[in-house]
Amino acid sequence: MKYILDYFSKTEMYLWSVSVLMIVISFCVFDRSNYMTLFASLIGVTSLIFNAKGNPIGQILMVVFSLIYGLISYKIAYYGEMATYIGMTMPMALFALVSWLRHPYKGNKSEVEVNDITKIEICFMCVLTLVVTTIFYFILKYFNTAQVFFSTLSVTTSFIAVYLTFRRSSFYAIAYAANDVILMVLWTMASIKDIRYISVCVCFMAFFVNDIYGFISWQRMKIRQKRV
Repeated sequence: MKYILDYFSKTEMYLWSVSVLMIVISFCVFDRSNYMTLFASLIGVTSLIFNAKGNPIGQILMVVFSLIYGLISYKIAYYGEMATYIGMTMPMALFALVSWLRHPYKGNKSEVEVNDITKIEICFMCVLTLVVTTIFYFILKYFNTAQVFFSTLSVTTSFIAVYLTFRRSSFYAIAYAANDVILMVLWTMASIKDIRYISVCVCFMAFFVNDIYGFISWQRMKIRQKRV
């Protein structure tokens, strides 16, 4: 416990605590039955605070979150979310884990070395994103995915996010924040039919705030690493 308190700043502990409190309260108010959703939300928000520190533990937790969230999405016929998180985010989190472990900052395994990607690679990423999005669109349409437009947008933002995470770019958090907004829309639509899913919306609201903080944290890390 002392190590955790020393490792995370007061701001990070406050952010994590408030996020957890929001998730638990929304679960108690709107759900009270689907404990898998609660567990996934708590795992997810914890992974984000580790990711904000550039700690590979965050990627391990993301693998667990992706698997559980994929199963939750399957139950509501959000096949895009299921395919995205189980078929893309989860394996890419594993690749990112390897990448982060192979590029520690000055041998410190708990902090990854922040990387800048070139304009050429950004163009490559955009082309690759277009290809992946197109393929997933037809797959989602074939399986009559609910809210196919937003599900396809989720694939786009998720792919950019996992690619940038793998490449150790601070902008991964901005891509995830964009994805959080789309997911808030998706689960708000789902909550119209089933009020329990409001708790999932609250979860992604917490994720959004944490991802914005993650970007700020990585920008600070980059400046500090370049100074030394």
